Amino acid sequence: MKNLKDLFEHQLKDLYSAETQLVDALPKLQKNANDDKLKKAFENHLKETEGHVKRLEEICDKLGIKPTGETCKAMQGLVKEAESFLKEDTEEDVQDAGLIAEAQRVEHYEISGYGTAVRYAKELGHDDIAAKLQKTLDEEYKADNLLTDMAEDRLNRKAKS
Repeated sequence: MKNLKDLFEHQLKDLYSAETQLVDALPKLQKNANDDKLKKAFENHLKETEGHVKRLEEICDKLGIKPTGETCKAMQGLVKEAESFLKEDTEEDVQDAGLIAEAQRVEHYEISGYGTAVRYAKELGHDDIAAKLQKTLDEEYKADNLLTDMAEDRLNRKAKS
């Protein structure tokens, strides 16, 4: 990588890899959730994530690059950690609280990645691409806030007892 443009393209490919890995992982989280609202949240975020993949494909097409070619090792680790958690012997309420924690780790990683990508796009004068990336960033914040609300409103309390 020789300049910000190269780094930006690398970041987009990394995000693409992260999102495609998440498309595969979210159904596992949904399947293992016990709370109906949590199951629905995972289902809804899967649809959003599929939209994120399409959005990244559109962005890469506009830039004339292929979105593939990178493997997001961070997402691999986060998915592996979540899968490891699913193998633990937990009570249902504790499992739901733990699934939220695993999902929020993913959301925080994505928030960081998209925040950086938005800044790079703006620096490179790609305001239209920055707007698309900002839309995804906003959706990631919304998903994280929903998980926080679910945990604080009842799932953490249920896991305490």
